[in-house]
Amino acid sequence: LMAKESISASISLKDGTDIANIVIMPGDPLRAKYVAETYLENPVLFNDVRNMLGYTGTYKGRKISVMGHGMGIPSAALYLTELFDQFGVDSVIRIGSAGGISDDMKLGDVLVAIGASSNSGYGDQIDLPGHLAAVADYGMLENAVNAAREMEIPVTVGKVYTSDYFYHPDPHVNEKARDLGHMAVEMEVAGFYWTAALKQKKAVALLTVSDNVFTGEAMSAQERQESFDNMMKVALETAWKEAKEA
Repeated sequence: LMAKESISASISLKDGTDIANIVIMPGDPLRAKYVAETYLENPVLFNDVRNMLGYTGTYKGRKISVMGHGMGIPSAALYLTELFDQFGVDSVIRIGSAGGISDDMKLGDVLVAIGASSNSGYGDQIDLPGHLAAVADYGMLENAVNAAREMEIPVTVGKVYTSDYFYHPDPHVNEKARDLGHMAVEMEVAGFYWTAALKQKKAVALLTVSDNVFTGEAMSAQERQESFDNMMKVALETAWKEAKEA
């Protein structure tokens, strides 16, 4: 049974609206608005509390929602927990940008995050001796890779480093992460994977490499949009596999 309003009142469904069982989630709520209006048929705004915009529409005959999650694990995990516990959501896809740190990652590349290391204390609160591995749902990851292949969109599968710091006090942290095999650095993927595990739900993250951490090279607004479109095509096909008929 879907709640009308979440316990924290962070999500409050507008009259006559609902949330699909699969939600695509960018950090920026304005990006959620763009995704809904650009890619979904008949998108309807279901939430605007704190301007964290959420929309539900259809894609190829199936119901899909898109909603922002904010910046950092605490914000993302709050929305994820409520979507899973109170609104009947089964699967989520994080879409966003990341800073490339591997020599193999070029600007505009799409990365499917198989797992995430993190300096966040969020995962340390989970009642398991040691540390809970933050990993993607394999079925969703496989669907994403297969969708990309079918559309001839190149993707890389690899691990990312999820940091609570955008400006880390250790100037060498990104080099250490790179040398341990991480492809990119960002701020939410580990939180997505930990929360999904806690709630026995499914999550995968798709990221576009928008800049190079070491060289300072960054994409233009136009380049960001084009590469974002590639990521969205993969995300929509992955979501479609999870979605129910409209």
